Amino acid sequence: MNIILAQYHGMCFGVRDALRTTHTAAQRGPLTILGQLVHNPLVDRHLVTLGAQRGDLDDLNSASTQQVAITAHGASDRHRQAWHSAGHTVIDTTCPLVRKAHQALAMLVNEGYQPVVIGQSQHVEVRGLIGDFPAAVVVLEESDLERVPTHPRLGIVSQTTQPVEIALRLVDAIKRRHHNSEVRFIDTVCHPTKQRQTALDDLLRDCDHIVVIGGRNSNNTRQLVQKAAAHGMPTLQIEGPEELDPAWFCEARNVGVTAGTSTLDETVDGVMQRLRQIAAELRTTPVHEFLRSMLHAA
Repeated sequence: MNIILAQYHGMCFGVRDALRTTHTAAQRGPLTILGQLVHNPLVDRHLVTLGAQRGDLDDLNSASTQQVAITAHGASDRHRQAWHSAGHTVIDTTCPLVRKAHQALAMLVNEGYQPVVIGQSQHVEVRGLIGDFPAAVVVLEESDLERVPTHPRLGIVSQTTQPVEIALRLVDAIKRRHHNSEVRFIDTVCHPTKQRQTALDDLLRDCDHIVVIGGRNSNNTRQLVQKAAAHGMPTLQIEGPEELDPAWFCEARNVGVTAGTSTLDETVDGVMQRLRQIAAELRTTPVHEFLRSMLHAA
């Protein structure tokens, strides 16, 4: 069994910066994080060891600490001002690329465009994007396009972790439905997301099984899983090496490994190490004996 790690995988600079900033703030004094800093349960557990508390961005009574932190997914200016006005010191860990998406949407609104956001309506990043623009419409499927109003100018941005091909397909569909409107799309899909999607394409050409490492509520991780599965590839999503079942790899020859942008380097290293152990076991044990040992262990 060969194991191939994607050229681009795992933690992006925005997540690293958010972790570093939060770690520094927690060392200065008590800190409440207004949501899940990044979509990674290991990070959640690490923050608990630093004494960081969890609050709710929408609830000004959910933080008893002076310091509060906006998560890497960003927030609306309305929320930031509310926490400032309530007397808190606001630590902002918003990813710079998410911030660019906010700036792009604000620019479109200021220029008179009807705002449209491609993304998951309940995702924290999208809620932050539209929080200052109540007229914004969120779409993710072509069936959602019925909600896009007739307007002479339609301005579109995307959730940063959406596959760019999905965004472009929806932009084309909007142009067809609103052929009398000016439709302007600003590509706000982040570069790390694009890199990981492209690197997955390489794995899909060369591999017969795919392992995706990342939090189960991470959108960019989910998109990697869905893309691999859509290609008919046996695909396994895990959050850590302890979830690897050796029996799943009995027929694998070339296993591709990738990871979402909030996955820690040490998690990827742990998964790779465990996969090498499984590969060694499969090389030295006849398959029927290997399966029998797995059943006996169960």
